[in-house]
Amino acid sequence: MQTTTEIKEKLNGITEWQPWMEELEKDTRKSVQTLLASWLRKQMHRKKLLENHNSKLVFDDVFRKSKADLVAGIDEAGRGPLAGPVVTAAVILPEDCSSLVGLDDSKQLSKVKRDQFAEIIKTIAISYSVHVQSPEEIDRLNIYQATKSSMTQAALALSPSPHIVLADAMMLKLPMPCESIIKGDAKSLSIAAASILAKTGRDALMAEYALQYPQYGFEKHSGYGTKDHIAALEKYGPCKIHRSTFEPIKSLLTKKSLV
Repeated sequence: MQTTTEIKEKLNGITEWQPWMEELEKDTRKSVQTLLASWLRKQMHRKKLLENHNSKLVFDDVFRKSKADLVAGIDEAGRGPLAGPVVTAAVILPEDCSSLVGLDDSKQLSKVKRDQFAEIIKTIAISYSVHVQSPEEIDRLNIYQATKSSMTQAALALSPSPHIVLADAMMLKLPMPCESIIKGDAKSLSIAAASILAKTGRDALMAEYALQYPQYGFEKHSGYGTKDHIAALEKYGPCKIHRSTFEPIKSLLTKKSLV
């Protein structure tokens, strides 16, 4: 009879049901049944990840007129915060994206997973670009136009140029066709990849700003309007990277100018 340790090692080495596993179903040991149940759950999860991955690949493939066409996905991070830049990313993925199984909307993944996928994307991508739109430009243009401009610049920085661009909920004026995809990071693998690069890129910048402006706690909230962030704003006032056209910063600056 196999020991629990031996069974565990064998199960860890397979992803498909094997004939010898039928004996495990008959094994009366509780530890063996626990191992088998855990293995089955893992395979169900793996199956869902593969289905999700293949669905995203099929979605992107629909926009190709020929197999050789390059599809770029574009997404942003940081439209909502009170401080810091908007970061956009554009990505052209290769035909073989098997290393990206499990890639999803950046908000659905842990920081560790996002960082891991970001490194893989940068390694395997045919081309990728990241554009940082400053708080000054956000205030000058407004958040929508600043994001649109940043996405456009990210798309134009790709080399080789894509045949079509899929942008998350944004229509861009580009030399090539562009499709605005609502909730694109949940539908398209290329947009999901772009969302990862945008999110990890912005988080890294906000971590640097946290060292420069420690009183605001940017390392905790990345510039979003949390209770602690608002309290810090009321205590210290806005800093250089706060968006002066966003409330409550606009009112704080107005109040300060009247004093």
